Amino acid sequence: MARSKLNALVRSLTLVASVGAPCLAAAADLLPPPPPPPPPPIEVGGGWYLRGDVGASVYTRPKFSEAYDYTGYPDANRSFGNVVGGGGFAGVGVGYQFTPFFRGDITGEYRYSTGLRGSEYYRGPDFDNGLGSYGVNKSSGQFDSAVVLANAYFDLGTWYGITPFIGGGVGYAFNHISSFSTNQQFTSPTYGYDYGNPNYGCGCGAPSYNYAPVYDANGNPVYNTNSGSKFYKDKSSGSFAWALHAGLAYNVTDALKIELAYRYLNLGKAETGTGYVPCCTGTLQAIKVKDIEAHDVKIGLRYYLGGVIAAPLPPLMPEPVPGPLVRKY
Repeated sequence: MARSKLNALVRSLTLVASVGAPCLAAAADLLPPPPPPPPPPIEVGGGWYLRGDVGASVYTRPKFSEAYDYTGYPDANRSFGNVVGGGGFAGVGVGYQFTPFFRGDITGEYRYSTGLRGSEYYRGPDFDNGLGSYGVNKSSGQFDSAVVLANAYFDLGTWYGITPFIGGGVGYAFNHISSFSTNQQFTSPTYGYDYGNPNYGCGCGAPSYNYAPVYDANGNPVYNTNSGSKFYKDKSSGSFAWALHAGLAYNVTDALKIELAYRYLNLGKAETGTGYVPCCTGTLQAIKVKDIEAHDVKIGLRYYLGGVIAAPLPPLMPEPVPGPLVRKY
């Protein structure tokens, strides 16, 4: 009797399971699908960055062209003191970080100088009694430049937020010389007739006198100085330029870097316009200034435009899912 009841219970449970399983499966089909996973963040700006720099410059001694020399004497008789005065500069640029160790940018800057100055001292010919002569040419003007450079840098790794780097660049310099003038002074012994030693020749007629140096009461030769000024027109001229960089960058944030760097910059050459003398007609040959080199110390900021933002969220209401098929028998 007990066994028959147990068999009846098992058969009942089996029947319920066989009937209820399809119903549970159909109910599961009616549930909405789970929401899709959120999309990955979107990067905006990539490795692009903006930069700005300010700094100070010290220039080496440039070379002046032969037009600056009014004497034609050999260099052994001359000495020079040409100089481009120190100045400052400011610039901006845009660049791209290609890899963690390599980046490049294009920069433009304006440079100014405290002045362009030149001097030439030369020894002139010797006159009677071994008295020599000498001359001094002095020039002054203003120099400024606008420079465009394409630069490449190699970042050498980061330690405690500091990244040393080296680099180089090539470009073009628009060099400008203005208000340029020269003053030439030539000093030589004074000569006059030696009236204390008349020469009567054959002993008849008026005496003649030798042309001899003039001495003062102390027996020192008397010198005189002749001077003249020349002026030159302003002119802008272009020249190939190149640079070498070395410095340190500090990571203020992931997007902001501050740089302290040294740069050697070769600005090529510049020249004045044609020259003139106020009292005279005609023109003078322009003066060329060659090998303009600067040693720069600069501070710069780099701001990276790259960043991530969250992707758009999926819609709150998912699209309707078609219901299960109903079969009729």
